[in-house]
Amino acid sequence: MARPDKAAAVAELTDKFRSSNAAVLTEYTGLTVAQLKQLRRSLGENAQYSVAKNTLSKIAANEAGITSLDDLFAGSTAIAFVTGDPVTSAKGLRDFAKENPALVIKGGVMDGKALSADEIKKLADLESREVLLAKLAGAMKAKQSQAAALFQALPSKFVRTAEALRAKQAEQGGAGTPAPAEADAE
Repeated sequence: MARPDKAAAVAELTDKFRSSNAAVLTEYTGLTVAQLKQLRRSLGENAQYSVAKNTLSKIAANEAGITSLDDLFAGSTAIAFVTGDPVTSAKGLRDFAKENPALVIKGGVMDGKALSADEIKKLADLESREVLLAKLAGAMKAKQSQAAALFQALPSKFVRTAEALRAKQAEQGGAGTPAPAEADAE
């Protein structure tokens, strides 16, 4: 391969590293072309699974400012570049690796932080971003409902207390100051 082709490949990989939220390195030795195609589909539309030479990938990662992956560029390496929700792609990789033990998750990087293979598996155990946001919205709505009920309870409690005081004064026969109803009648 000519030098300009390698430079173009490095530039393309560098752009992918920079534009992605996360990148997961895998070893794919033993997977068939059909299995790789199935893996690409299982990652979803917000991830791109690329096979590239280790030296070119390492250079591209370093140019993108990612040096924590240098030790992982050994053997047959493919990279899943995630532009959407990293949890969804991590789940896709984990589930595919369960069915196809030839796929080995080596590690990765998310938002500039290096992730081990175990951390990626923990990431896959999380619920998706949409589910977490829905739970947060539900919790916030519940707190607002509680606050609204509290604000409504204070005036009604005041009214009930004032009415109880008025009734107590009426029972005592109006000793002391006249009840507000009596004052209006005079």
